[in-house]
Formats: sequence, structure tokens, C-alpha cells
Amino acid sequence: MAQNCVFSPPYSPDLNPIELAFSKLKKLLRVGAERTVDKLWDLCGRVLGNFTPSECLNYFSHCGYATVNA
Repeated sequence: MAQNCVFSPPYSPDLNPIELAFSKLKKLLRVGAERTVDKLWDLCGRVLGNFTPSECLNYFSHCGYATVNA
């Protein structure tokens, strides 16, 4: 008996908005150059303010996701 199979497309980081955000986050953390765990966590909290809602929306648009302006 034949089964209906649906294959997922190959994974591409170019089509995943979180990869774009992580790329920016990693850059900001490298620039901050903190070397202790506590200071690194503090830096994480500070750099999150660099991600604006419109920038995050652009990540989704760039990857081909439909977006709705609210």
C-alpha cells in the first residue's frame, strides 16, 4: 500500500528569521567582549533593546513570510 509522503524542504538559514536575529545578537555580544558569566548576562539584557519591532518584522519579510501591518 502506497503512503502519501510529504517531504520537508532542505533547511536554509537564509529562510529562517531567527538566524538573522541571532547573527545580530552574536555580533553585539562579540563587540561587548564581556568575559564573565554575570557580565555576559547583563550585556544580553542591554543589547536586546537594539532589536526594534520594525526590524524584527523586516526579518520575517526578508525570509518570505507574509506580514500584516497592525
